[in-house]
Amino acid sequence: MKLLVDVCLSPDWSGFLTSHDIPSLHWSSLGPIRAEDRIIFQYAVDHKCIVFTHDLDFGTLLAHSGLSKPSVIQARVENPTPEFIGSAVLTVLSQFAVELNQGAIITILNDRTKVRILPI
Repeated sequence: MKLLVDVCLSPDWSGFLTSHDIPSLHWSSLGPIRAEDRIIFQYAVDHKCIVFTHDLDFGTLLAHSGLSKPSVIQARVENPTPEFIGSAVLTVLSQFAVELNQGAIITILNDRTKVRILPI
């Protein structure tokens, strides 16, 4: 399981995830900061990454594509930093590993987590 951290999230996520033995890359180390989401999406498809993001665009891209991958984790909280939701992200990665490997959109909210199996 490898995560591709979207530019809307801090590059600190990559270090946080790596320190917990979860391979990850922040988009800023791969391509232009202003790359369109479809470019980041295609990179995730080509390299079999799970997209970790703070916005809803990747869910929309998945819905229009009809694909069952890449999986997407959406952090829909006010403070999407490792310090604030790091433990929740680690829990999601552990608890829903099967779903993420098969294809899912997982949304982390302040009070709950929602899982949607792909394709939509």
